[in-house]
Amino acid sequence: MKKYIGLTGTNAAGKGETAAFFQEHGFSYFSLSDQIRKELKKKGWEESRDNLIKTGNDLREKYGADILAKWIMREVGEKAVIDSIRNVKEVEFLKTQQNFILIAIDAPVEIRYQRSKKRGRNESASSLEEFIRKETQELSGSETQQQLKKCMEMADFLIINDSTIEDLHRKLEKFL
Repeated sequence: MKKYIGLTGTNAAGKGETAAFFQEHGFSYFSLSDQIRKELKKKGWEESRDNLIKTGNDLREKYGADILAKWIMREVGEKAVIDSIRNVKEVEFLKTQQNFILIAIDAPVEIRYQRSKKRGRNESASSLEEFIRKETQELSGSETQQQLKKCMEMADFLIINDSTIEDLHRKLEKFL
């Protein structure tokens, strides 16, 4: 039976850890951001957070706000976790899929900033203030931009990941 778990949420809240948990339990992994990374590679652009945001917004503008979700659904199998859902139209399209649930992951901003520094990606933010400014851009854009706040409001479940990985796993077990 088909089962799809979508992940949305704030930067460094624990979506990657959540996806890894489901992978360990037999789900295949797909990320809407991987579709954007393919475009960055074609252009020869650096895989920075700024470039990911800009290119994702450009793709949504050119092909429709749900294009990343449509592309990813061509690739998924019977049991998949789909990460990096950041636009309302992506959520609306994915919710038309049989047995799809959307989980929003969040954590206090200070915890997320510390996590983001540890993971070593180009986050385009060198201070907590800059991290917050960058996140504000992602929370409530126009229809073809990132709309994390609205996506999180559309989630079937909200998980606050403000403790240990073990605690997060305990919270996720009910979805298996």
